[in-house]
Amino acid sequence: MNANIAPALAASTSWAEQELLVLREAARQLGSSLDPDAVIRETLHLLSEFLGLNRGRVLLYDPARGDLAIRHAYGLTQPEIARGRFAVGEGVTGRVFATRETAIVQDIDAEPEFLCRTVDRIRLPRETVAFIALPIEMGDECVGALGVHRLRRRDRAFADDVRILKIIATLIGQILQLNRLVAERTEALESENRQLRRALEETAVVAKTYGIVGESPQLLAALKSVERIAATDATVLLLGESGTGKEVFARATHQLSNRRDQPFVKVNCAAIPDELFESELFGHEKGAFTGATASRAGRFEQAHGGTLFLDEIGEVPPGLQAKLLRALQERVIERVGSDRARPVDVRIVAATNRDLAALVNEGRFRLDLYYRLNVVPIRLPALRERPEDIRSLARYFLAQITQAYQRNVSLAPEGFDVLAAFHWPGNVRQLHNVLERMVLLHEAGVVSVDEISTILAGEHVGMADRRADPIRPARPYRNVSETDRGRIEHALQRSGGNKSSAAQLLGMSVRQLDYRIKVLGISGFLPTR
Repeated sequence: MNANIAPALAASTSWAEQELLVLREAARQLGSSLDPDAVIRETLHLLSEFLGLNRGRVLLYDPARGDLAIRHAYGLTQPEIARGRFAVGEGVTGRVFATRETAIVQDIDAEPEFLCRTVDRIRLPRETVAFIALPIEMGDECVGALGVHRLRRRDRAFADDVRILKIIATLIGQILQLNRLVAERTEALESENRQLRRALEETAVVAKTYGIVGESPQLLAALKSVERIAATDATVLLLGESGTGKEVFARATHQLSNRRDQPFVKVNCAAIPDELFESELFGHEKGAFTGATASRAGRFEQAHGGTLFLDEIGEVPPGLQAKLLRALQERVIERVGSDRARPVDVRIVAATNRDLAALVNEGRFRLDLYYRLNVVPIRLPALRERPEDIRSLARYFLAQITQAYQRNVSLAPEGFDVLAAFHWPGNVRQLHNVLERMVLLHEAGVVSVDEISTILAGEHVGMADRRADPIRPARPYRNVSETDRGRIEHALQRSGGNKSSAAQLLGMSVRQLDYRIKVLGISGFLPTR
């Protein structure tokens, strides 16, 4: 309110009207600001201008020093505010705080307990000056005192002043309580934010330690889940599209566990022919079948004491699912050709890019096996769901690839924006392959934006949009044709039966080649077991 208007307005209105105006303006101040100093100072200003209650001060208890000090004031100089400190029980103000009782001093010159410590008597009017002090409370706690001067001769009853001051003291207590609650809540939120930042930073450090690059919320949430359950023996099911880094997460789970010094054994369930699946997992005895010239431990036994990673678990043949379930439930296996149960101590981490629940509904996957595997499901985000990580991933992979090939190749700065804008249907694996191609096509120098765009344009060929079905298999298994038989047999013949070399000749992955061999029933050119 304008300081020049206030005195004129005060003179033209009744005491009741002025009291109402003070209370209304004080309430308006409280509603417009959370700053206690601004609200309390303006309220003290209103008391002075409209009711003649001058040099208002609010003293609050200081737990650190054990005394009262002026924290808010109107009409006092800075030196006066600094002098306004009182021990509990000292002077009129200290007594009000200690007893929680209002004090009315009719004449400060006649009151021995009035110390004139804050304001020198010479600065006050020469006529009789009174002083009123009231406790300020927050609930059951007394937190300070409100004090004001007034002239004794004024045509206004002390009782009226005390009544309005009690309302103002209550209002100030509410202001202080609200400010305390806000401060406590703010501190709690800041503490939570600090803890969250520390947790995210720690998680990011763990992620980089195990080759997991990125700081997107989805990625860190998945890694946080791994950290929480790594020390247990709970079965983990990693879900996500092909190329999202399920094996990296499986290894991180193993490395963070108490089994870190024991074996980590990976089984690609999609790459094992049906007839070899049981032997591969559980081992066999000598003479168990043609070609079994010696006993062999299976993957369960090889992983004893450590972690067994069953990748592409959705590809386990239906006929073997019951035996796998028994191994998971009872922690025992039987080698092919043996009836002796062998105990195994393994932690299972499984992974799939298939919808296991849908496979269960189709009758292609056992419900009890699904429940046994789905103890702790962790979904890994697709790369397009965390575009903020693409730049850091690209730099990480580029450093690895250039070091591996001993080439000084870099990308144009704008090239990282192009990579970040790409859809990446093949996820992290596709990004790595694209960067590897860029490095191989350049002996040295900077890969331009146009070159990057051209390479990425070629990545769209043959790629279906998987956004509607994020975990369906990426391999076009249904497209196997009888016309493939000749070129597959030719490639196997040229490679001497080595499927890895044959797959390279055919321009496909070993998994794709295995599937075609199985579908077409190709048995020649392969080494016998």
